[in-house]
This record gives sequence, structure tokens and C-alpha cells, in this order.
Amino acid sequence: MTALSDSYRWATEYTETYNEHWAEEGRPSPYEPFPRRLPYLRPLFEAFELERILWVVKSRDMMVSWACMAYLTWKAMTVPLCGSVVQTQKEKKAIQLVTYAKCLYRRQPAWLRDAIPLAKPLKQQSDLELQFANGSYIVGIPGGADQIRSYHPWGYLNDESSFQPEAGDCYNEALSVVKGKIIFNSSAGPGWYADARRDIVRSEEE
Repeated sequence: MTALSDSYRWATEYTETYNEHWAEEGRPSPYEPFPRRLPYLRPLFEAFELERILWVVKSRDMMVSWACMAYLTWKAMTVPLCGSVVQTQKEKKAIQLVTYAKCLYRRQPAWLRDAIPLAKPLKQQSDLELQFANGSYIVGIPGGADQIRSYHPWGYLNDESSFQPEAGDCYNEALSVVKGKIIFNSSAGPGWYADARRDIVRSEEE
């Protein structure tokens, strides 16, 4: 199916993100596809496919967290029995990211939603889950290394890792239980994530 041939095409042509600041920015609607004008978005989506473990340094308004969720949502729709866990510092933020994945699903054309049905209607799913009829899912969990141990997902996203005190332990747990994609992203901040990123850069330079 052309619409789902790759995650970047789906995100920029066949679904819509939302912008809470659309009125102030003079946009015609709060809902629009991912903007092709951002030069780093295509390479980011390509990197999702090329790298098993991906580290993304971001700043505010870059849409990196949204892009990560778009990729995991696309993967769940296109690969049966492909689950992903999304971990954030607080449960409230995990709910926000899962809600965003639900928005991406809901803002597709009706014919795409019909082609990839949900396990049950959105209103019957919890705030922390998005489950598809093909057996795939996205689940949100709060921070803490012990939170991921009961899951064995294909994919794992650790969002704003610099602000999760147990991010390093979460990484070790993810290596043990996640068989597919592992993504860590964060804006600037001290701690394990900054140190881990520095070590990676040094090893690449050697």
C-alpha cells in the first residue's frame, strides 16, 4: 500500500499532527501533516529504519518526540504483533504521547482506518494504550527501571531521558527485553544521557 510504504510518506501525506499554537502562528487549522519544510525530518525517519539503537538530541519545537511517536504508530499499523513501550518521567506525559499516537490514527483518511482497524474503539481503550486488531500496540509507562520489566516489546522509546533519574538503568533493562528498536531522545540537561552521548561521540571519533 503506497500510503504506508514508508513512515515519512505516511506522516507527511496521509495523517495529521496537531499544533496547539496554530492560531497565534496564523495557520489555517490546528491539524496539518508533518511539515516537509523541516530539512531534518526525512533523515530522522530514515535513521529510525537504519539504526537499532538511536540517540536523538533535540530542542523544543523540533517535533522530535512527535516524529518518534509517528514512527512507532506507523510500525504498529504495518507489522502485526509489533508492540512498543513509551516511557516518560511522569505518567501524565506518557498519556500525552499515547494520546498523540491516537490522534495520528484518527486523522488518517477513513479508508486507511478501515484497512487497519483497532482492537476496540478508541473511547474504550485506556489513556495509556493504543491497541490494534493486528495484535500490535503502543503502551505508555512512567519512569523507573522496574516499569519495563513486565513487557517484551519490539520497540522502546525513552522520551526526555535527561530528566529521568533512572534513564541509565532503563537503558540496561531495554537491552534485555527489547528485540527491535530502542530510541532515546532528550533536550539539553546534565546526567546519564549527556554522559552516554559524550561517550558515543568519543568512540566514533577514535
